[in-house]
Amino acid sequence: MKNKNWKIKLGIFLMVFSGVFFAALLIIPFLDFESKTKITISTVSVILGEIVFWSGGLLVGKELFMKYKSYLNPVNWFKKKKKEIL
Repeated sequence: MKNKNWKIKLGIFLMVFSGVFFAALLIIPFLDFESKTKITISTVSVILGEIVFWSGGLLVGKELFMKYKSYLNPVNWFKKKKKEIL
């Protein structure tokens, strides 16, 4: 069980850490570089963000990945949660 526990923690960390690459897209336009360099940095940032996110998803497994993916989807942020009746 310990072996699986660190994989899940690393996977969750990678999924959250991928947000750094996407947040960098908000900062890149204000950097003092040429436009071509900004485009290159932005492209690399998006690709790295996707790779890191999906790598984390592979580590946590399908069920947990789908759960966290739904949390990160802005469409679901303001929806009211239904209460389950047992």
